[in-house]
Amino acid sequence: MVDPSTVLVRCVIVDDNAFFLEGASDLLSREGLDVVGVASNGPDAIRLVTELRPDVTLVDVDLGDEDGLELAGQLVGHSKVILISTHAESDMTHLLGASPAVGFIPKTRLSAQAILDTLERAA
Repeated sequence: MVDPSTVLVRCVIVDDNAFFLEGASDLLSREGLDVVGVASNGPDAIRLVTELRPDVTLVDVDLGDEDGLELAGQLVGHSKVILISTHAESDMTHLLGASPAVGFIPKTRLSAQAILDTLERAA
């Protein structure tokens, strides 16, 4: 389990679902991540990530009318990117292989520990 007093990871969450953004932000903050911003679209995400330089950005693969994978490619130079989705990883394998993201976490398993584990595997 994550010890909130030792986690210093700054995070931005990008998702077009306001309910998910609020819930994920609350969960990850309670688990010790520093959620420095949330965005619901690509332009806002690019602005936030460029300004705030988070350690990691969580990007929803299904970002409404936008392509989360394309956005991930635009953010990679500014932050490590972890893709998130309601889809299972096995359903996303073909897309994830071509992605510049450091990993993938299904939304149902999203946690500070899952993020830290993904970042550690990518290091």
